[in-house]
Amino acid sequence: MSISPELKEKIDGIIASDDVVLFMKGNRNFPQCGFSATVVQILNGIIDNYTTVNVLADPDVRQGIKVYSSWPTIPQLYIRGEFVGGCDIVKELNQSGELYTKLDATPGEVEPPAVEITDSAAAVLRNALAEGDDADFVHLSVSPAFQHGLELAPKGFADVEVVANGITVLVDSSSAKRANGIKIDFVQKAAGAGFHIENPNAPASHKEIGPAGLKAMLDAGEVKELFDVRTQQERDTANIGGVLFDDAAVAHIEGLSKDTPLAFYCRSGQRSRSVAEHFVKQGFKQVYNLAGGILAWSDAVDPSIPKY
Repeated sequence: MSISPELKEKIDGIIASDDVVLFMKGNRNFPQCGFSATVVQILNGIIDNYTTVNVLADPDVRQGIKVYSSWPTIPQLYIRGEFVGGCDIVKELNQSGELYTKLDATPGEVEPPAVEITDSAAAVLRNALAEGDDADFVHLSVSPAFQHGLELAPKGFADVEVVANGITVLVDSSSAKRANGIKIDFVQKAAGAGFHIENPNAPASHKEIGPAGLKAMLDAGEVKELFDVRTQQERDTANIGGVLFDDAAVAHIEGLSKDTPLAFYCRSGQRSRSVAEHFVKQGFKQVYNLAGGILAWSDAVDPSIPKY
């Protein structure tokens, strides 16, 4: 499979436009898939400036970059014109320190965060460490959207070490500030046992709303600002109203009162959730995400809406 000379020239130009170029779903401020968000978080912790290319906005580039790089997935990272790899490779390079070398960067001084681990959580973590590899540590991560990760893995190049309740916890440098004051507990719930993490730095969250609930609010005029967080091509396929979430929509929202109710939707509710969380962080007080997206709307409200 090949790409046209015109598309190759276009991609050549994009890659040459900056020392660091990330082809991703969404952009630096609005990653629209978990893998893209992971790479953005890693890069944000190392360098200040780089270029992101939203492949969702250009279907030709989305397919063309896969052929160009001989790599089947997104995101894809280029450094000074060299293809580095996707999410897993970037994570490995970050852990080993090779990514810092490629980026001509050195880890800055990071203040270790205060971390609290309850007795119940510490007991579970000790058992996990005893059963795991001797080189494994407890790793805590906090994404820019304040999604928390807790896993066993070897020590990374720029990890910050914290000891809490006898447990050594490693925190990556980009998560450290977001993790200060965090509390890790292990609780029993009706659905089963699991870790529960409380983070005092996390902003207020958006509200998930079902199709029937959103329709009622739209019909009553309680929500007048509805945004479609998909591509124009998807919107042409299936549409439940609102306006396309593009640069003009962002500018419009930024000019609204923070008391204005906002609602977002996409195909399944994932992409729109990250956008909803962003505007909560900007101070908006009533932000809704359509749970299940347009697929759920088709099931519960209007079966004539095509599924894709």
